[in-house]
Amino acid sequence: MRIYKIMSRADWAAAQAAGRYEGSAVDRADGFIHFSTGPQAQETARRHFAGQGELVVLAVEAASLGAALRWEASRGGDLFPHLYGALDTAKVVEVREAPLGADGTPVVGELP
Repeated sequence: MRIYKIMSRADWAAAQAAGRYEGSAVDRADGFIHFSTGPQAQETARRHFAGQGELVVLAVEAASLGAALRWEASRGGDLFPHLYGALDTAKVVEVREAPLGADGTPVVGELP
């Protein structure tokens, strides 16, 4: 199963240079890196990234993250994948663009 992280293209470039991603300011404040499942990703984009351009969507095989990945309930009760630790960029299996749609919401496309 793949899980997804939405982030700025600049943050992804910095993570690639470092070989790891420590998380956004929100991730670091919460103590884990927020991911979404395929069905959750578009709503995550709408709620948390509206109006932000230059975004990418990283795909990671959930099983590759081991015990550092936990599934935790959100305010609405849905289980979301949270990574407790840095993301090794070598674990990213796909990167795709998330252009802004006409309504200003990033479009993540079809994600399994």
